Amino acid sequence: MLAESPAEREFDLDIGKTMVQFRSGRPGKIEPVTASSRGLEGARQSFVCLDESHHLVPNNQGVHVYEVLDRNVRKTSGAGSRLLESTNAFNPLEESVAQRTHEAFTKGTRGLLYDCVEASAAELDLTDTDAVRAAVVEAYADSYWVDVEGIVEAIQDPRTPAPVAHRFYLNQIAESSDGWMSKAEWDACLDEDDPIQAGDLIAVGFDGSIRGDSTALVGVRLRDAKLFILGLWERPEKAPDDWEVDVLAVEAAIAKAFKTYRVAWMYADPPYWQENIGRWSIEHGEDTVFEFWTNKPTRMAAATERFRTAAMVGDLNHDGDSRLTRHVLNAVTREVPQGTLITKDSPRSKRKIDAAVAAVIALEARADAIADGRMRQRRSRVVGF
Repeated sequence: MLAESPAEREFDLDIGKTMVQFRSGRPGKIEPVTASSRGLEGARQSFVCLDESHHLVPNNQGVHVYEVLDRNVRKTSGAGSRLLESTNAFNPLEESVAQRTHEAFTKGTRGLLYDCVEASAAELDLTDTDAVRAAVVEAYADSYWVDVEGIVEAIQDPRTPAPVAHRFYLNQIAESSDGWMSKAEWDACLDEDDPIQAGDLIAVGFDGSIRGDSTALVGVRLRDAKLFILGLWERPEKAPDDWEVDVLAVEAAIAKAFKTYRVAWMYADPPYWQENIGRWSIEHGEDTVFEFWTNKPTRMAAATERFRTAAMVGDLNHDGDSRLTRHVLNAVTREVPQGTLITKDSPRSKRKIDAAVAAVIALEARADAIADGRMRQRRSRVVGF
């Protein structure tokens, strides 16, 4: 980092030298650190530089290395020991050291200096050369040595994935670079005409929780795959620690859905709600209410892919409900051997996605209802003579 810098020219530093000498004459050394954290415990460190701390994640033991180094520095901070991180924008799914530092800063942690410059445009069109150039200039600030035009070309190179452009060239850590659905893509599915009516033939998806996450009930009309919210229960911002989802309110919403609409098929995620789902099956028909385990990656990955494909080709639409939109746009992707799943941007995130999950399984319920011939069912009627 110091090569060809004023520090090298003015102070005649020997870049790359690993042996150093303190002003007192005491010898010291600059030591590269690997992912072996146990051997570092208790070492006396006067300065630690964690370069590319977005790569220090639990999977490669990087977080453990950081924790040991941080403890060592804190023990001698009174003598001037300090720790410095340098990083690109982190991936919110990886729980890296960079992410932990960012979250600590946003919570007002004392003794932490955080400096970050990022492109401010949240919805940047990467094909707009002028807009991209302005974003690059903003992100690199006073880094006069950066080849701006070269960076612009790299961003617009079709081989550069959009997430890479946002994270590594524009330093946009405020937005998830692994978003499942963009706002433009979701807005293209909006259909404010032909509203959902009482008596419409629908399918239903249910994703439930008790305390941590939200509980969502989403409907989809069979004839045109139009999504709408039947119920959403979210933890209030200042809720007490013992807050729980109002189970009776959920039960009432289920009953109302079956009373108001003709429910052809319902899929419900069982954890915490198996007893309730069993009762709904008895009340509304064993051939109507079914379990759908979202924690089974093979089935869920296929359902997620079908939902996104339907959205991209115009085979589904929604009524513009801001709650459903928020949950869909909160979702980020996670690659598993079975395919792509959706998840929150971090395990402790307050950006919930339960309505998006409920929408995915509602669309699956619609597909299975149609495959079972339930769109051909006619309303029963009484004819008098």
